[in-house]
Amino acid sequence: MNKILVLFDSASGNTRTMATLIAEGAATISGTEVRLRHIDEAAADDVLWCDGLALGSPTNMGLMSWKMKKFWDVTMMEHWMAVDGKIGCAFSSAGGFGGGQEMACQSLLTVLMNFGFLVFGVTDYAAKLTTAHYGAIAVREPRDEDIKAACRKLGRRLAEWTATFIHHRPEEHPARKMHERAMPG
Repeated sequence: MNKILVLFDSASGNTRTMATLIAEGAATISGTEVRLRHIDEAAADDVLWCDGLALGSPTNMGLMSWKMKKFWDVTMMEHWMAVDGKIGCAFSSAGGFGGGQEMACQSLLTVLMNFGFLVFGVTDYAAKLTTAHYGAIAVREPRDEDIKAACRKLGRRLAEWTATFIHHRPEEHPARKMHERAMPG
């Protein structure tokens, strides 16, 4: 079973909405179980359980929230090497344009890399002019279809990578799927 954890902090509910969309995207890959956890309810066992982790936070001064940082500094510190080799990605929302969402994603990815996660962004477009290179980002609540699509794509891509590299299901590799769509019949 492919196991995906969507772990997030959310003060206003905007990042929670993104987390739900990412979980929806991950669930589209067959044989995938998804857990959705707010940081206040999360435990180290959730991170130890998963194969892949989508980590999300509101953007606080261009970085992750203090609750998210504390979780990794305190709750996860004793499990430093126990999560090495898992796969991770990031997402963030902010109150306005220029709020630093991509920097917040980079801070989340940096934490994951320090714990040994293999991290990724999404290189292909979720919609016209909408990428998730550093992770899915939103300004306030993700209402536009292109932002929702980016969230779902990030979740789907996480489940594809874990299915491919952890569960040895090469048919789920995203490049293979894109090639098959481009080469009809």
